[in-house]
Amino acid sequence: MSTPHIAANKDEIAKIVLMPGDPLRAKIFVENYIPDAKLITDIRGMLGYTGTYKDKKITVMGHGMGLDSIGIYAFELYSEYDVETIIRFGSCGSYNLDINIWDIIIAEKSYSKSNYGEGFGFSGVDTLEADPGLVKIAQDVSKKHKTNKKILTTTVNSSMWFYKTHNIDVPKDFVKKGIDVVEMEGYALYAIAKSLGKKAIVLLTVSDHVAKHEYTTSNERKTGFTDMFEIMLGMVEKL
Repeated sequence: MSTPHIAANKDEIAKIVLMPGDPLRAKIFVENYIPDAKLITDIRGMLGYTGTYKDKKITVMGHGMGLDSIGIYAFELYSEYDVETIIRFGSCGSYNLDINIWDIIIAEKSYSKSNYGEGFGFSGVDTLEADPGLVKIAQDVSKKHKTNKKILTTTVNSSMWFYKTHNIDVPKDFVKKGIDVVEMEGYALYAIAKSLGKKAIVLLTVSDHVAKHEYTTSNERKTGFTDMFEIMLGMVEKL
């Protein structure tokens, strides 16, 4: 069996899927942490691998950029491959002056100005929650993880725009609402998971600071996400 966007057979996809936006990040991740992983799909260059971590079968697959892109892959994984849990891991920008580059974010909630939720029964709902059990596991693992970075549980803004010509987002206004960072996919993932009765959570590393105008390079991001990787793998052990 395959879908329009995933070439794998049903038995090649694990019940737990770890999803970065960049398919090359999926490749780098499995090379470092899941050496027995096998390539199981590469339609449109969206690489997906399945292997084992401490005797637990897991799939690692890219999801692309934006609400629409992750929506395609998450829906097919949940509905056609019977995936139970998706953990998105990626980068974000900080609005909050107290949150620094390389800090770790557990996205307990995701806010969006978009109407994406309408397609999954959430018309007029601008904020959706991660699976509370996964949030608890992420927090428990984080408490035991040794790092000099902050690890925070907060609400993220899932923006429709990476570029725009009108500056309609003011960082301090988001912070007043309890929304500390911005990314582009979490709301769609949470909408789909809730609609289908599945589990989802987003883990992020702050790679840019919107308020301070600080940025990391693509090469720095390739090697700077170790803390997030290790927290996520600690979660996998408990699932």
